[in-house]
Amino acid sequence: MSDRSDPHAADRPSEGSPSPGRHAVSEDPTYSRLRERERVVMRHNIALHLDAFAPASKAFRPRSSRRHPPLQPHRPPFFSVIVPNYNGGRHLPDLLEALARQRFQDFELVFVDDASQDDSVAQVEAFGGRPDAPRTRILVHRSNRGFVASANLGADVAEGRVLALLNNDTAPDPEWLAALARAVCAHPEAGLFASKLVLFDEPHRLHTTGDLLGRDGLPRNRGVWEWDRGQYDRELAVFGACGGAMAVRREVWQALGGFDEDLWMYLEDVDLSFRAQLLGWSTVYVPDARVRHRLGSSGGDELSSYYVGRNTIWVLAKNMPARLLVRHLPAIVGGQLRIAWEALRHLRGRAARARLRGQLAGLLGVPRMLAKRRQIQARRLRPDEEIERLLVD
Repeated sequence: MSDRSDPHAADRPSEGSPSPGRHAVSEDPTYSRLRERERVVMRHNIALHLDAFAPASKAFRPRSSRRHPPLQPHRPPFFSVIVPNYNGGRHLPDLLEALARQRFQDFELVFVDDASQDDSVAQVEAFGGRPDAPRTRILVHRSNRGFVASANLGADVAEGRVLALLNNDTAPDPEWLAALARAVCAHPEAGLFASKLVLFDEPHRLHTTGDLLGRDGLPRNRGVWEWDRGQYDRELAVFGACGGAMAVRREVWQALGGFDEDLWMYLEDVDLSFRAQLLGWSTVYVPDARVRHRLGSSGGDELSSYYVGRNTIWVLAKNMPARLLVRHLPAIVGGQLRIAWEALRHLRGRAARARLRGQLAGLLGVPRMLAKRRQIQARRLRPDEEIERLLVD
């Protein structure tokens, strides 16, 4: 208890309390002994290495002080347009010109080259020097690492608030980024945004108006091969977005960990969309975000057949909730058997044999996917009933 008769008693440290301006730890006797021991060790080390010290020569001139300009504020762009590329030089002129014509200019271009042997990098370097080009950054892999790893690398260095992934064999309409920007602002509940992809040489024929997932576990392109008569011109929620021209909020991409690099290429967008849905983020289809796309330019039939065959199984093994997996197991098994039977009927074809190899690799890799499944399902926020409503017949 303080002495009330002494007006300064409350200001003096009580017994055992540290002195003013000193921390309690520094007053501790154990700390003091450790500090003194360190001083002894320091003096001992200096004595041992004293001969190694030498005075500066007469020729030594200290570096003059430098004045640096003050740091300037840096405002990140709204979009980072990420373009993974492998030997896509023949397609780049159309893509780069389309980006230069975008009416929404608040974006940067992040070009990730996957050890190409053509002139892709030189083309983008020349483009970046044009006065009408956006800020352009180029990253180059020393060896081929695949589409997924390239997209992830671009996202890692991107500064935009929203990541826009774009294939190198596409050409977006001038309103593409403007339409996506409006949708991002209008739909705070959405994490992904799907573009309208049409065939490059037949722009009135659709490739996809958002990705769908069947109850048989097979992904589908909404509206594929249909003539575009305006039947898909309504903005609405869909299962997922095609990675050839999609936008993702940065915080959603980071929460999901980006694309799964085990997939290498193909269906990485379906996997990302599925994981986003499980976390409660929806995907919105934006019909005014129109992009022309050259199909099959990014990979051959044999390559796509293998990875689609394998990755379809892996995506389901990772993401499909257990109750829905059991409920739709007959349809899922039936879908895989139909694919295998069709491949067996065309066994002489290289693509058919690749599809069978992919299915086998998918089954053999399921145990490895189960570890990822445990992490994904443990974080799931959306109930089975909502996921069920997203599936189509």
